[in-house]
Amino acid sequence: MESKPPLPPFSEETARQKVRMAEDAWNSRDPARVVQVYTPDTLWRNRAEFPQGRDAVKAFLERKWARELDYRLIKELWAFAGNRLAVRFAYEWHDDSGDWYRSYGNENWEFDDNGLMRRRYASINDLPIAQEQRLFHWPLGRRPDDHPGLSELGL
Repeated sequence: MESKPPLPPFSEETARQKVRMAEDAWNSRDPARVVQVYTPDTLWRNRAEFPQGRDAVKAFLERKWARELDYRLIKELWAFAGNRLAVRFAYEWHDDSGDWYRSYGNENWEFDDNGLMRRRYASINDLPIAQEQRLFHWPLGRRPDDHPGLSELGL
């Protein structure tokens, strides 16, 4: 049986750790890596898409990162209880025309006893921004530890 610590029930410390681990995985933009933190039968809602299972989530992420270029994400814990986390996030990206966006959202996560996410419900809004309005300037990949989070950036 797969296990992805930290395991529920979450404390504030382990909830924050789980959120940062998810942020790091998503910033890798590697669908094969990202899907390993979800149950094989995971259920998602992401905007108007409802992928079910790792294969569908992997295909979704491949399409997402082919469209959302130079993607950089920050996640922040909002609330936690037992095996559930509420997370807010923002990410910046541009399309193939060079138009920049900052996407804002909230996610509700539910984990199984092994620390794998079995449910992910996301609501997301996109804000067109000028390149000069970008706030996420680290090199592609993991956000540096000294880079401000959402609250510090006033987002």
